[in-house]
Amino acid sequence: MKKCYINGIGCISAQKTFEGGFLDEVEVNTTDVIFSAKNPDYKAFISPGAIRRMAKGVKMGIAASQYALKEANVEIPDAIITGTGMGCLQDSEKFLKAIIDNKEQFLTPTSFIQSTHNTVGAQIALNLQCKGYNFTYVNGAISLESALVDALLQIETREAGTILAGGVDETSGHTLSLYELIGLIKKKDQGPIDVLNPKTPGAVFSEGAGFFVIENQKKSTTYATLEAVGTQNTLQESEVISFIENFLNTNNLKPQDIDAVVLGNNGDVAFDGYYNEAETLFSNTPQVYYKHLCGEYNTATSFGLWTALHILKKQEIPQILQKNQVTKHPINRVLLYNHYRGKDHSLTLLNHADL
Repeated sequence: MKKCYINGIGCISAQKTFEGGFLDEVEVNTTDVIFSAKNPDYKAFISPGAIRRMAKGVKMGIAASQYALKEANVEIPDAIITGTGMGCLQDSEKFLKAIIDNKEQFLTPTSFIQSTHNTVGAQIALNLQCKGYNFTYVNGAISLESALVDALLQIETREAGTILAGGVDETSGHTLSLYELIGLIKKKDQGPIDVLNPKTPGAVFSEGAGFFVIENQKKSTTYATLEAVGTQNTLQESEVISFIENFLNTNNLKPQDIDAVVLGNNGDVAFDGYYNEAETLFSNTPQVYYKHLCGEYNTATSFGLWTALHILKKQEIPQILQKNQVTKHPINRVLLYNHYRGKDHSLTLLNHADL
């Protein structure tokens, strides 16, 4: 396949990840069960009049994407590919509430128009005046990975040379209350929460946006190459090892060829056993975890990908991310493994740009 270089990244999360630096300032929260994203100064990217009308997910998407483009020295990409699990939840709730409150009469279309899942990609394109390929994937916890697969195919088939791809999800009050009711979110009185040694079901939920400029040429800003992405809808815990081994075999690799593995542990005692299986395959490999910093959401792997790219570029794993005490240098290949509640399993392979 043709080389796909990741030349710019922008990330908004529950940590201070937006304006450069690699987790220079970290907040470890072991008591709250819902994290809010740290907002940058949106006025630097969006006009004040437009900010008032935009949901948080749209603002995060525009800011993160523009930061990534600026870092890669790109003005207008050839394509924009977005992944989102739940879309613009805040406007969806506004519209549904208006239906109930007004007894299905005298409804204004604004909230409905802005509630659709492709709103983020559309607003990014409008802001950039980009008239190229624009597609949104809504595939649960593999929404971002679906966008990355599309980007790889676009580069391979020469449909595009510069692609802006990313994932974004926002939180909203009513939806979170439903998640709490059905046990997807941990109960508030269960702290302190230890992601690595879970004792209770559910996860800590959050929101965020991560965008990546993927190009067919290496630049001075290049972080790494995106080599391959693999997904599978459902797996038994006993099938995790074969799933990973088959993916590595397809890419002519063995487990010992991986220099760091990034795992998506979220502290849910009912489902983190999948990651325990993966750990046995990489017992002699540095293991990284990250959701204790960013929380869980459908496109949380954007934070994981942001983390992996910095590890490859800086050749270091901050202690706050270390799941074991194994070290390895140089770090040339990083594998990300994620799933959500036993479904939507994904593997993402990154290589050092000089390989």
